[in-house]
Amino acid sequence: MSSLTFHWFLPTSGDSRDVVGGGHGAPDTGTGRRPPTVAYLGQIARAAEDLGFLGALTPTGAWCEDAWLTTAMVSQATERLKFLVAFRPGFVSPTLAAQMASTYQRQTGGRLLLNVVTGGESSEQRAYGDFLDKDARYRRTGEFLHVVRELWRGGTVDLDGEHLRVEQARLTRVPDPVPEVYFGGSSPAAIEVAARHADVYLTWGEPPAQVAGKIARLREAAARAGRTLRFGIRLHVIARDTAADAWAEAHRLLDGFDPATVREAQANLARSESEGQRRMLALHGGSRDDLEIHPNLWAGIGLVRGGAGTALVGDHDEIADRIAEYHALGIDEFVLSGYPHLEEAYWFGEGVLPRLAARGLWRHPARAGVEADGPVLPVAV
Repeated sequence: MSSLTFHWFLPTSGDSRDVVGGGHGAPDTGTGRRPPTVAYLGQIARAAEDLGFLGALTPTGAWCEDAWLTTAMVSQATERLKFLVAFRPGFVSPTLAAQMASTYQRQTGGRLLLNVVTGGESSEQRAYGDFLDKDARYRRTGEFLHVVRELWRGGTVDLDGEHLRVEQARLTRVPDPVPEVYFGGSSPAAIEVAARHADVYLTWGEPPAQVAGKIARLREAAARAGRTLRFGIRLHVIARDTAADAWAEAHRLLDGFDPATVREAQANLARSESEGQRRMLALHGGSRDDLEIHPNLWAGIGLVRGGAGTALVGDHDEIADRIAEYHALGIDEFVLSGYPHLEEAYWFGEGVLPRLAARGLWRHPARAGVEADGPVLPVAV
């Protein structure tokens, strides 16, 4: 039976019953009502693990807590949950990053996944001491991933590249298992790096027709490199027992967007160098009207938040239908989030996942290899 993979999200810039902005030039709307303490993030992580999410994405940037340190601490509150750690390859040497990943695998029992973020905003990159332009950053990322992957294979690496140089680089202990690399980006430079180095290509939640076109481009580029990729999508979610309740929650979030904050966010996001961010902005054009851009796909989050700006909104069966629609295009992994992240994990985990299990599309990771006669319910471990 084919089984979809679901990941949740750790809100390391703070959580709230309203949308917490930040990223890609959007103004940081603060930590909300729930600071990102290890205790609170641990609650979210344990809920995600019990409900059947395989992993949890943790973002990177000046607007949130450090992903490596935070997840290393939160991992101690869980037993099985993996951590999709976002990191920027230009900020540490490839040898050190390979060593960090190897240590992480040993200390957590192999629960690290890596989300490589090249960095779409030169102004933020410069704050960290990185003065390369966007295309050069992608070329450096390719060199970085070449070194890291060779080290993980147990090789000794010599590289005198355009941006990186290492001599006789080698790991004393290689990671087991080798972390899978998740990678996103919509520009031609990003697609080439993904085709050569990624295990899973992540797209933000565009309408299915646009996602299908992106998957086709990635498959062609990967084939030229003699490789194949898996595909994932990053979305928010508002799932309720009835569609009316779900849309009422979406409208409540929208009503909480201060017009001045929306204008500031849109002005800042319009200056983003990220092609993916440009595509997100095009979905709504900064307007509060016509935000349902595909059945059950709502672009309202992107009015104030950088990065992933769309949400699946509807009753549990409608959300399951949309997930099946994306799956038919080739999407096997879903990285989801919702405000607040603790409660929304339960809405999705208790409402949508059992319906996907009943359709034969998902099974709880704790029951891998066990045939289920009916919907798989969350289990505490």
